[in-house]
Amino acid sequence: MFDFGLRIRELREARKMSQETLGKRIGRSKPVISSYENNIKTPPLDVLIKISNEFNVSLDYLVGKEKTKTLNVNGLSPSQIKLLNLIVDDFRDGNNIFKGLSARQQKILNLLIIEFVHIEHKPS
Repeated sequence: MFDFGLRIRELREARKMSQETLGKRIGRSKPVISSYENNIKTPPLDVLIKISNEFNVSLDYLVGKEKTKTLNVNGLSPSQIKLLNLIVDDFRDGNNIFKGLSARQQKILNLLIIEFVHIEHKPS
């Protein structure tokens, strides 16, 4: 059986976030977060959405319908999404672990540097 409270706790702890911090970010108190994690209370839909947004996971993943995490790319530029796809593909290949950077990895690193420099210099 799926443990919803455990899912929230795992996501929170993976970010080294306290219950109090999560509560502040989603507009709930520490005791309420504790009650969610201990399966005493179930959050309403608006809170579920806030939690999924906070941890960048789908609602399906949060409530146990989906077994694997998905990455929410809303708000990212097309070039940033393309970079993320390149990185994920390269991690899945896993051929060059501890052997130095492949030509493809060097290209990805170069694109990341360009993207971050571009973001850094955007006018506020």
